[in-house]
Amino acid sequence: MDVIELKEETQLNNIFEDSNSLPMGALIFKHSTRCSISKMVLDRFRREWELPANEMSVYYLDLIKYRSVSNTISEKFGIIHESPQILVIRNGKCVYNASHNMISPRLIQQEALND
Repeated sequence: MDVIELKEETQLNNIFEDSNSLPMGALIFKHSTRCSISKMVLDRFRREWELPANEMSVYYLDLIKYRSVSNTISEKFGIIHESPQILVIRNGKCVYNASHNMISPRLIQQEALND
């Protein structure tokens, strides 16, 4: 799985571009490095993820290091912050979000097959 580390708010422009140009858009994975549940969910996500980068870009955010980026994401997309959390961005809008054990790469990948 190709992952782009999200460190700066300016990278949100890349996410908007990907959300418009890639068939499945862009995904943001917000991860807390201090939380064992977040680590477990991230490990499962990495094992199960199968979409190639030319279908959907995947951005990884260490929200402990880059909390201001996480706050900006919450503001821009109108999604309450949770951790761990994924947001799927298509055409500049958050079309899907999930947190904790509701994070399922298979659901996202299934949607890709049904499009």
